[in-house]
Amino acid sequence: MTCIWLGQAGFLFRKDGFKIMVDPYLSNSVERINPKNYRRVPVNESFFEIKPDVMIFTHNHLDHYDPETVEKFITENSDILVLAPKSVWDEVRKIGGNNNYVLFNRHTSWTENGIKFTAVKAEHSDSAPIGVIIDDGEKKYYITGDTLYNEEIFEDIPDDIYALFLPVNGVGNNMNMTDATHFAKRVNAEKTVPIHIGMFDELTTEEFDCVNKVIAEIYKEIEL
Repeated sequence: MTCIWLGQAGFLFRKDGFKIMVDPYLSNSVERINPKNYRRVPVNESFFEIKPDVMIFTHNHLDHYDPETVEKFITENSDILVLAPKSVWDEVRKIGGNNNYVLFNRHTSWTENGIKFTAVKAEHSDSAPIGVIIDDGEKKYYITGDTLYNEEIFEDIPDDIYALFLPVNGVGNNMNMTDATHFAKRVNAEKTVPIHIGMFDELTTEEFDCVNKVIAEIYKEIEL
């Protein structure tokens, strides 16, 4: 499984030609609502040429479920498996077409092309936030979604996570770097990738104290 960071909390996973996209934010829609949250990194429009097999949304905030980005991929003519918690599912399924819109709330699992997707708890300001574990049969990848540190989350997390992707920006009901460090130690993944920084702020990961930290570079494959 390979993984490219799309910026903010977005990812593109690939395995044997099977493509999974998580929370892509490839527009300037947030800036129009809140001018201080302008993109520090331009949109790479080459990603619009990709035809994902699966799209996963963790919650209904504009930098995670962005209709301007979504319309580039999910249309009446596309054939995509869409995994979304209730807050997103209510909106995205209005697109219709041949897409398979699966209600993907906490504790729900779905297996496609030999890859198992499991929704886990997240603690955030959206009404139905989730994290997601992607198990390709060889390794488990855990994207927390936007979340605060919450003890209940660890009830959902297996002890053999290979790669953890977690927010560290400390605003908008996300963990700060101190709490993210504690969270990473609890999950005890082999690799930990700090995200949700550098798009709307000037933060770096220097203060994120994690021995197995992997620094992602936007639009490039992460060396996991």
